[in-house]
Amino acid sequence: MSFKHLFSRTLSAAPDRLHLAAHSHHLWPDASRDGQLACWEDAARLADAKWDRIMGEVWPAAQAEVAAELGSGRPDAVVFAANTHDFLVRLAAACPRRSGQPLRVLTTDGEFHSARRQFARWSESGDIVQTVVAAEPFDTLAERFLAAARTREHDLILVSQVLFGSGRLFGDLAPLAELADPAGPWVVVDGYHSFMAVDSPLPAAVADKLFFLGGGYKYAMSGEGMGVMHCPPGFGPRPPVTGWYAEFADLTLPPGMVGYAPDAMRFMGATFDPSALYRFLAVRRALTDNGLTTASISAQVAGLHSLLLVAARGTPLAGAKLLNPLTEGPHARFLAFRSPDAARWQQALAAQNCVTDVRGDVLRIGLGLYHNPADIDRFAVLARQL
Repeated sequence: MSFKHLFSRTLSAAPDRLHLAAHSHHLWPDASRDGQLACWEDAARLADAKWDRIMGEVWPAAQAEVAAELGSGRPDAVVFAANTHDFLVRLAAACPRRSGQPLRVLTTDGEFHSARRQFARWSESGDIVQTVVAAEPFDTLAERFLAAARTREHDLILVSQVLFGSGRLFGDLAPLAELADPAGPWVVVDGYHSFMAVDSPLPAAVADKLFFLGGGYKYAMSGEGMGVMHCPPGFGPRPPVTGWYAEFADLTLPPGMVGYAPDAMRFMGATFDPSALYRFLAVRRALTDNGLTTASISAQVAGLHSLLLVAARGTPLAGAKLLNPLTEGPHARFLAFRSPDAARWQQALAAQNCVTDVRGDVLRIGLGLYHNPADIDRFAVLARQL
């Protein structure tokens, strides 16, 4: 079944483009435009009073949708910011550490760019001491990472649930949750490639111990401006990097007092652009109206993945190494092909108005709701010319 009609505006805006990078810049569905317009109309109609609607209706509705998607059962543990980097800074500032010592961080060499760059800079300045576990070999990553985490030598532990470069999944989060403690270590799961791509990525059984980062830019189909963080209760009651919205629930505090909300709002910043929340809610309504869930979308994409791998047999891609083979369990929404020719392939496809992306020597091809078997056939024609 095709769902291209849900993306009629973005597809018609560039009808000759073959966009196979749904894992990168996911095309916006028509519903996102409805959400954007609703945000503008509320601002025009309500002016200053728009914040009553945003914080009283839009924000809690978005929290409920995120919690339902995560499987956490904790809407009050969800907070939003402009991007996940904002949260990374707030988490590093709030995380307990040994007195007078730099923050001790455990992570992998396969983390998303914001974490990789920020941790590298903090390492240069001496603000953190970083332990990096190699992501490869992938089959032993979870075992090796857990062994490092169980040494109890780290204050902050961060790992991707789906590695952005390879599309490999970390696995069971329960052993990491067992290590987490409000006094340290804190465990942060980067869900940028699992939120709305993997069904129930943060189940209730571990939600009270783990932080989870995600966003609206990719599989939530809502564009930029919506960083998401799930905050386990009791972790960091008074974050030192804080904006006035963190005490938004109580503006009657005496002057000079720094108050905090008791829920996830304690990690809030200051005035923000709410349009992404409107887009997110509009997209979620459209998915519900069409009977679409993360599980059903993933099943459709899995079928397209299978078709693409069959089509690739007669192309130079057949000589590449598929880093994330198809399995019966959860899978990334993209296929990662490793080859010394990856960058050349990406450029050659781009010259034919076919959008993929490359990370080092890995060509990533991401599929979504706006693809159908005809798109795979079209790609096969282009790929045979590589």
